[in-house]
Amino acid sequence: MPKSTAAVTTHSANNTSATATPPVPAILSSHPQPPQTFTDGLPVPQMLVFDLDYTLWPFWIDTHVTPPLKAKAGGGGSVDRCGESFSFYPAVPPLLLSLAALPSPPILSLASRSQAPDLAVTLLKQLQLRTTQASPSTSTSSSSSSSQYLPKRALDLFTHVQIFPGDKRTHFARLHKATGIHYDEMLFFDDERRNLNVESLGVVMHLVQNGVSVAEVDEGVRVWRERKGMTKNEGREGREL
Repeated sequence: MPKSTAAVTTHSANNTSATATPPVPAILSSHPQPPQTFTDGLPVPQMLVFDLDYTLWPFWIDTHVTPPLKAKAGGGGSVDRCGESFSFYPAVPPLLLSLAALPSPPILSLASRSQAPDLAVTLLKQLQLRTTQASPSTSTSSSSSSSQYLPKRALDLFTHVQIFPGDKRTHFARLHKATGIHYDEMLFFDDERRNLNVESLGVVMHLVQNGVSVAEVDEGVRVWRERKGMTKNEGREGREL
């Protein structure tokens, strides 16, 4: 897929090659618990959209990172030219893995106004999330040691990626055009108040202050339900008129 400063939509599963540095733990999550709002049987948005800087990770990729980036062994983070380490907020990996593992997962997307889109994509490729998968066995008494950790690039969890400078409403217009999903079925997590202007499209935005987490997603979904007039007594397709 050609490089683009406008959007990245699909990604291959090529892993970053291992380095000769001493191994460090990758970002592991064996049995992450999903947000409660995605298991309570009530309506949820079709698409969750996340900003990057100070939402998924605690820095500005275009200001604090000095390229090139080099992945740490194990995929738990990356180091820039100055020796500074960069990774997600601690609550982010289990959150993303729990959402992706749902029987009917929401579409996960990114919308960032970063001035360094290629660098952001590089970091998303280098950061690896690891899930447990039981090894094939014919024995019914297999132990937990039969499980293996399988790395997954963080980038591959996001179906649609919009990273480019400019008004976030343009990012959402492109997401809508690419997916056909209505704006009122999108829930956006961002740390900047100025990006609340996406709500003029019908998107619901939840403002985060210290990174996104399971609790923040639950709160965002509750606000989304309230905006759509949904009640606790209604099914997944029910809503007040």
